[in-house]
Amino acid sequence: MMTKACRASRNDRPKKRIVIVGATSGLGLELARLCIAAGWRVGAAGRNAGALARLKAEAPEQVETAEIDITRDDAPPRLAELVRRLGGMEIYFHASGIGKRNTDLEPGIELATLRTNGEGFVRMVTAAFGWFRSHGGGHIAVISSVAGTRGLGSAPAYSATKRMQNTYIDALAQLARMEKLAIRFTDIRPGFVATPLLSGDDYPLLMQPGPVARRIFRALRHRRRRIVIDRRYAVLVFLWRLIPAWLWERLPVRKNA
Repeated sequence: MMTKACRASRNDRPKKRIVIVGATSGLGLELARLCIAAGWRVGAAGRNAGALARLKAEAPEQVETAEIDITRDDAPPRLAELVRRLGGMEIYFHASGIGKRNTDLEPGIELATLRTNGEGFVRMVTAAFGWFRSHGGGHIAVISSVAGTRGLGSAPAYSATKRMQNTYIDALAQLARMEKLAIRFTDIRPGFVATPLLSGDDYPLLMQPGPVARRIFRALRHRRRRIVIDRRYAVLVFLWRLIPAWLWERLPVRKNA
């Protein structure tokens, strides 16, 4: 039987601290609420000040917030300040990203996607890596996508940047090993999720954010290296990888097919 002293000791343990960049909507917001419910301290970051204020109001003693635009040069120091106010972090979670069907190859859409999913991603993940490098280690987790498996003609910049994210995390994992750093990585690859990112269009095999966020939370707790969500997409990814390049180029793979 657990004694009162043991229970008190367990209750006095420091709460896990997670920083979620992209916590104002979609999977980032859903995950933030799961972490709050689990008793974790949450550093929530994003561009929507109103959404950040509403999240903090749900658990004022557990949540710190910061307005961060990952495409701006001041994002890393803003992240560092958020981590300071949170009292440190064990997990950095990157949920910020954009994507859009763009068969017309509108330059504005493609370049904005590159800035957010490419430049912004690298800016924030390297900042988190640097913090963990100087603070004894930690856990970096990112939401990429099954779209990174192959180049999708319906969303060129999106699928290309997601492939880059997969490779970048692999490279950082190797770097951490080379330097003998205690930094763990989780690459989360969901399929299409019913979030504001995908609003206004028709997507196949659409998943609801609540169950997806719960799968992500379990992956974080078990420190999974990579995970495809869900089983239907795991099968789809497996089949995509078997298709030779010459045949893939001839397939009309569309997001609403």
